[in-house]
Amino acid sequence: ARSRTVGELLAPTSPFDKKCGRENWTVAFAPDGSYLAWSQGHRIVKLVPWAQCLNNFLLHGTKNGANAAGTRLPRQSSEGSQKNKPCEHVIDCGDIVWSLAFGSSVPEKQSRCVNIEWHRFKFGQDQLLLATGLNNGRIKIWDVYTGKLLLNLMDHTEVVRDLTFAPDGSLILVSASRDKTLRVWDLKDDGNMMKVLRGHPNWVYGCAFSPDSSILCSVGASKAVFLWDMDKYSMLRKLEGHHNDVVACEFSPDGALLATASYDTRVYVWDPHVGVILREFGHLFPPPTPIFAGGANDRWVRSVCFSHDGLHVASLADDKMVRFWRIDEEYPVQVAPLNNGLCCTFSTDGSVLAAGQDGSLYFWATPSQVSSLQHLCRMAIRRVMPTSQVKNLPIPGKVVEFLCYQI
Repeated sequence: ARSRTVGELLAPTSPFDKKCGRENWTVAFAPDGSYLAWSQGHRIVKLVPWAQCLNNFLLHGTKNGANAAGTRLPRQSSEGSQKNKPCEHVIDCGDIVWSLAFGSSVPEKQSRCVNIEWHRFKFGQDQLLLATGLNNGRIKIWDVYTGKLLLNLMDHTEVVRDLTFAPDGSLILVSASRDKTLRVWDLKDDGNMMKVLRGHPNWVYGCAFSPDSSILCSVGASKAVFLWDMDKYSMLRKLEGHHNDVVACEFSPDGALLATASYDTRVYVWDPHVGVILREFGHLFPPPTPIFAGGANDRWVRSVCFSHDGLHVASLADDKMVRFWRIDEEYPVQVAPLNNGLCCTFSTDGSVLAAGQDGSLYFWATPSQVSSLQHLCRMAIRRVMPTSQVKNLPIPGKVVEFLCYQI
């Protein structure tokens, strides 16, 4: 089935605008769904209120020029009204932008953070930040409501390829870089760097927190997937199975599953607690053999993300297609065309998928399906119980298999 197009945000063009440098490597939604941010290329990040963006799609059709006079969003008039009237910002980061992440001091659920002596930001205050990872190794932290620069973090020596905030409201930021390291930053302590995680033999491409903030996944220019214990800042385990560079990763909403995308043309869905591959979504048929896994570069998978319902995964590959998969089905349930796509992510409520290409954004409606009561119960249990505890429950074997996503 073809996915329904919701809208487009097209990057501005000019006679002097060269295609080189307009790559859109990153797109992000705020945790509360209030804002959308993406890199337009040439150092520019666009930050727009998501609700107003959707309204513009309804009023003006699917196409929406990012700088069109008729659809321009209202700009900020004063700081006093910033939270009542979300405002659009255009941010010049000073260098090519490779990564974006929103961070909120309001936890998505009960915070694990015990240190509440905040310096720059007060615990529980409605503080919404945008982190931008740059080509020169710097990370700039911006206030979303005002568009002002707050912090400038400068310890990386190479491109900052990905950023992720802990979802517990602690304002802990992790950065993944081509300098082969991951760095853990405490933004509540004025951006103090807490730890350097070493272990990747080559570039680090991506990183993602588990929903409870206890585990960090990182992937890079090697075939392994790295899992880190974020209480001890130590490596938990490596997941082996991919046959080429692993470029993207994301946990399911309940933390029971981990999706990884690779240049070997596959998306794997793992049980990260035991290191077992539960699902394989192939983008090339027949699949390449391990010895030639790098040869099908017209099928490289660039990005993968989990929907909020825990049932669907979206992938974006070099074969000019976006695919929506159900975790219990072998073939895509919906597809959509996209040339030169580099990144994708679901909106906060999961109803829309945003994908970036050459400085512009494209939006599709995600597959709509009411989750079964069994699946909702499974997600509730798996949010608090790892696989080892589930397997020790005094319940029938088939129920255990269902809770472990094995059937």
